[in-house]
Amino acid sequence: MNAVMRLRDLPGLGPASEAMLVEAGIDTPAALQRAGAVGAFLAVERSLGGTSLNLLYALVGAIEGRPWTAVAREDRERLLMELEDRREFERFVPGVEGEA
Repeated sequence: MNAVMRLRDLPGLGPASEAMLVEAGIDTPAALQRAGAVGAFLAVERSLGGTSLNLLYALVGAIEGRPWTAVAREDRERLLMELEDRREFERFVPGVEGEA
């Protein structure tokens, strides 16, 4: 990611996505990069009690510079498996949530 300073300046993210991420403790593009799309999605899910999978696709798109619709179409199955694996891991290994 370039020298973008605000999350909302990343492709596919706007003020609402930025607010959700900030609420979850992810407040810069660098923090999003460190957390990764799945980690950031899970942080938002924990913080807000749930969210749409469209956010996951938008986060991948923001990190990779791709439209979220292309991510949803091309990477949906892989991302859903990664998300499920991460949830399962966090369930069995206490204290790892939020780590990327």
